[in-house]
Amino acid sequence: MQSRVIRQSFLDFFREKGHTIVPSASLLPESPDLLFTNAGMNQFVPYFLGTQRPPFDPPRAANTQKCIRAGGKHNDLEDVGYDTYHHTFFEMLGNWSFGDYFKHEAIEWAWELLVGRWGLPPARLYATVYQPGPGDPGEFDTEASAHWTRLFRNAGLDPGIHVVGGNRKDNFWMMGETGPCGPCSEIHMDLTPAGDSNGRLVNLGDARCIEIWNLVFIQYNAGTDGSFRPLPACHVDTGMGFERICSILQGTQGLAHFEEQVSNYDTDVFHPIFTALTGLSGLAYCAALPEPGRNPNAAERNGIAFRVIADHLRTLAFSIADGIPPGNKNRNYVLRRILRRAVRYGRTLGLGSDGKPFLSRLAPTLVAQMSPVFPELEKHSDRILDTLDREERSFNRTLDRGLALFQSARARVPEGQNRFPAAAAFDLYHTYGFPIDLTNLMAREEGLEIDHDEVRRLLEAEQQRSAMARQVTILSAQSLSTPVVTEFTGFEEYESPAHLLEIHEVDGILLAVVDRAPFYVEKGGQVGDTGTLIAGADEIPVLDAYQIDRAIALQIPERPATFQDGVALPVLLRVDADRRSGIEAHHTATHLLHWALHEQAGTDIAQQGSLVAPDRLRFDFNSAALTPDQIARVEEAVNARIIDDAEVSWSEVPYADVKSKPGIMQFFGDKYGDRVRVVQIGGHPGGLDGYSMELCGGTHVRRTGRIGLFKIRSEGAISAGVRRIEALCGQVALRYVDALLEEKDLRCRELEEKLLAVSKQLEKERSAARAREADSILLEILEFAVQENPERPVLTAEFSGDAALLQELLNSLKKRNFPGVAVLAVRDAGSVHLGIFVSEPHQERLPAGRLMQELSPLVNGRGGGKPGMARGAGDQPEGIPGLLQKAREVLTTA
Repeated sequence: MQSRVIRQSFLDFFREKGHTIVPSASLLPESPDLLFTNAGMNQFVPYFLGTQRPPFDPPRAANTQKCIRAGGKHNDLEDVGYDTYHHTFFEMLGNWSFGDYFKHEAIEWAWELLVGRWGLPPARLYATVYQPGPGDPGEFDTEASAHWTRLFRNAGLDPGIHVVGGNRKDNFWMMGETGPCGPCSEIHMDLTPAGDSNGRLVNLGDARCIEIWNLVFIQYNAGTDGSFRPLPACHVDTGMGFERICSILQGTQGLAHFEEQVSNYDTDVFHPIFTALTGLSGLAYCAALPEPGRNPNAAERNGIAFRVIADHLRTLAFSIADGIPPGNKNRNYVLRRILRRAVRYGRTLGLGSDGKPFLSRLAPTLVAQMSPVFPELEKHSDRILDTLDREERSFNRTLDRGLALFQSARARVPEGQNRFPAAAAFDLYHTYGFPIDLTNLMAREEGLEIDHDEVRRLLEAEQQRSAMARQVTILSAQSLSTPVVTEFTGFEEYESPAHLLEIHEVDGILLAVVDRAPFYVEKGGQVGDTGTLIAGADEIPVLDAYQIDRAIALQIPERPATFQDGVALPVLLRVDADRRSGIEAHHTATHLLHWALHEQAGTDIAQQGSLVAPDRLRFDFNSAALTPDQIARVEEAVNARIIDDAEVSWSEVPYADVKSKPGIMQFFGDKYGDRVRVVQIGGHPGGLDGYSMELCGGTHVRRTGRIGLFKIRSEGAISAGVRRIEALCGQVALRYVDALLEEKDLRCRELEEKLLAVSKQLEKERSAARAREADSILLEILEFAVQENPERPVLTAEFSGDAALLQELLNSLKKRNFPGVAVLAVRDAGSVHLGIFVSEPHQERLPAGRLMQELSPLVNGRGGGKPGMARGAGDQPEGIPGLLQKAREVLTTA
């Protein structure tokens, strides 16, 4: 069974059970506690909490959800490549009930699909149920246990073996530290050759007995205080590993051959990528796995590389398509780490050592394979390829330097010792962006171990230094050789020639002091810039920018090779233009939002805080809750101003002029100098006559039209009397709106399908009613006709109805094996439907088609057919008596 068929089979099954099929949510989660969307239930949290009503009737849904587990609580990154079933990116098939059905239906349908529809052998299945240990919340799940006991007993199996208890660790599901949660019931499958493990391998992390489906019964809301409070209603949240079920259905020869270990990677989910990878590397995939505790041999390293690259490519492509590129912070850095891990494994296959990227050459295969299910891949394919190409080219230079440093540290390990220096592993990470797991991988390939406790200690110390970095850099102004005043050029340009004057190391952070800089230093809610410092042949990432007194210092991971202390080095500083343009659009939109709130909700609204980032804005303000109509009017007002394409200008003016000029927004508590910068939208530049005017030190677009679309994503309370609006601009907003429209289109299609199904069912019922009516009508007159002339019964009759009734009458004659000839006329308003039935013994003398041609003109009609049955129609119902009389004459004399 192909993977696309398996996926569709799951969705069709739950559509039959009354579920609405919904699209996958974005990998960018709504919850601030999550790095990535890591489960199908993420998008439904408001329904579980009862803060929103589910828009489904009945309130149940199903889908396949894109998931990433590569950070935070759910992190499978380290296992990828070394076993058969862990991934960073995977699809989760799931069905949900929002206060509708509960444990009985969820368990019953899981069994029906797995055993009844897909044919999994019950003897190889094991169900776990929640059995709390000391200090665990809740009670033993007797209800789930009873359902499973019944199903296994009905299958002739011992429930005492096949129903297994598990504590909070294994059978209590939580999305994060807080939020909806509850006991769960997992379904595991025994994949041993004989299938006789008797449950001994359940929950042991053994590939011979894997979890394939988790049925979560959401009953509680976990609070920040550690409490578990009952939810207003009970819900169902299930998740089946799509790749895992594919491996079982595809890897066992129709569930008949379990001699070889099944693998998610030995399926058509991964084969296309493997084929493309073979084409690039010239190497064939090796499915062999290294034994635990033994370093992999060359063939096994080949297989690990194939699996890692294929998995990581999927993670990267889907993330980039959802607007999450590799970067320097948070989830973006996790992706950069994954990309660098894939690039490092590419070297195992001989890829990338020539500096040529390979991930972007593999991506079109994935896009073509998965776009029919996830069209966002095709829609954003250019962005995917460009991002992969740029990131890999950048890391290839870093990788070469890192490999050299690794080999240098390796050479210093004394003979007979097997410890790679923890300080060198930390330095690789801190200086060159080498993930610790890559260094660990290379060390293992050399037969070395790393003191991870020591690395962890070094990392924690670095985190403490980083947390204090801004305060430290401010205090370190006295360490500058001479007072430096950096000219900020970022209001006018993204790229500036400059001179690198000094490099200081402050608590392990390299800071490059320059005389000119387009890099904005984070302040006033606007995040800081990143980009590149170009010195000769060196292109060094700029990770952040700091203010040291009146100087700007750029955080860089390494010194330029040509820099000499005391000598000003000419450099080119380049801000990440795409990132900055997103920041500027969101910043100007923030000003428009502030103006629109005053216009639509009251001038007493005052800003309480903000965040301006490349992909979103956040605006906090004091106010009562806004009505949906007010939110809509605010959004409409902002977009109207964007369409106006008004000029955005800024000017430095005496603060005294601001105090005497009404309408210029400033923020109480802020201290202003003698001169201030006013950003105005509309009016005449420098005239202080715009419709929006604010004291602001940030960067902005030149015209409001550059913002593109403005879309409010959410509005809600964050504390007493303080509200928060989160909004999106430009391409980010378009992607968000596209997703909303796609979801609405899907719901419309689902509704159309439901209406069509209802229509078909009604038509089916009408047809059945007609058939019963036809049988009832004909039964009596058929018996009379046969009694009157057993040799050749003749039946002529008139009815009221439609063409469908006529067909049912003819069907009834055929079904009852009527032995004679029948001529039927159905009066339908101003028309006539004619039907003639001739049993086989009389077809040669009285063919139905010829009779129809002879009789139909009597009702101004025509028709024809075969010897056994003919149909016709006319438009003179008044001719029916004459037609039937003529028919009786013809049939009795023939």
